[in-house]
Amino acid sequence: MRVMVFSIADESSERGEPPTAEAFAAMDRFIEELVQAGVMVAGAGLKPTSQGKRIAFDGPEALVIDGPFTETKDVIAGFSIWEVKDMDEAIAWARRSPKPTGSGRIEIRPFLEVEDLAEFLTPEELAAPREGERGKLGVA
Repeated sequence: MRVMVFSIADESSERGEPPTAEAFAAMDRFIEELVQAGVMVAGAGLKPTSQGKRIAFDGPEALVIDGPFTETKDVIAGFSIWEVKDMDEAIAWARRSPKPTGSGRIEIRPFLEVEDLAEFLTPEELAAPREGERGKLGVA
């Protein structure tokens, strides 16, 4: 089971403040544990929303909105993709994550897999793995 793990921003990450050396080292050790256990597929921290854009769609129009964005509690500060047995394993790993210096939250969301899209695919499409880059990336 693949899950996307989101680190939710706090005020310090939105100000672009780097973590302390201790916090960085703790996260580095945790990521190494995930890699060694074969759980970590990919991941990265994200720059503050002041350096980001949002695209809002209204019918055929696409409006570009410059950051920063309000409501830090709804902003993603980083992500990782994990390959786990089930949601319980994902939760167990997330609980081991180093605690942020301020407040912090993690959100875990399972990926849609090919099986979840069965009503849109023929039995032949379900049985045949995706080819090329899309198949390598595990894109359903």
